[in-house]
Amino acid sequence: MTTVTVFSEEDRLTGFEVSGHSGYAEFGADIVCAAVTSAVRLVECTLNDVLGLQVSVKTKEKDAFIRLKLPAHLGAEHDSLCQTLLAGFLVHMAALAEEYPDNLLVLNTEV
Repeated sequence: MTTVTVFSEEDRLTGFEVSGHSGYAEFGADIVCAAVTSAVRLVECTLNDVLGLQVSVKTKEKDAFIRLKLPAHLGAEHDSLCQTLLAGFLVHMAALAEEYPDNLLVLNTEV
């Protein structure tokens, strides 16, 4: 099962962690893993390549693990954009988890 843990501090989303294989299908044919991976890459590319932020991303491909953490001080405009993007990611992951409850678990954690 893939677990998506979204981190928040008070009312501010601060990042997420994704770990595990969904087990929906064999490697290369797993639509759940593909959907999650695509969403994660969209968030990371938007934050780092489009907005030009220095967002911390740690990956361990062999362990199917990625952690993305927002910088503490983004400024009001960037923080607003990041909150919107992470909220969209969370909604998307929750919808996938409803559709594939045996393969995807979404958790919210206050840090």
